[in-house]
Amino acid sequence: MRNLGPKTYVLLFLEVLFAALGNTLFDKGMKQMGALSFANASEIWAEAVRTFANGTIWIGLLFMLLFMVCHMLVLSWADFSFVMPFSAVSYALVPVFAYLWLGEKVLPMRWVGIALIVVGVFLVSRTPPSTTQPSLDDPRTDLS
Repeated sequence: MRNLGPKTYVLLFLEVLFAALGNTLFDKGMKQMGALSFANASEIWAEAVRTFANGTIWIGLLFMLLFMVCHMLVLSWADFSFVMPFSAVSYALVPVFAYLWLGEKVLPMRWVGIALIVVGVFLVSRTPPSTTQPSLDDPRTDLS
């Protein structure tokens, strides 16, 4: 059994932050654009061009790319059953960012749901990792 190192926790926190920022920026960018129209093929193309001409969307894409890099690295170091629940903290951060940066009203019942997510992540984080080193008998083990 191996312990998760500080780099794993740092990248987990970065993963959560990048996902929340990326999704918040996507929302902000799409609200800047207004409702999209997909009535015919030429409108679909025009709306796609207009979407990708939005700087906020590109910054959101950058954050989502950073999220994905962190996510892949962390998955190579820790259990899937640990990483996925921990990354759910981003679901709790999104409404906080929406409230603070986008001026959205977040209803009390949503705050209760967010608190439940945070408590669940806390419980999962208190369990010991069960990640083991690959065995030599495992055909996926690269000995080169």
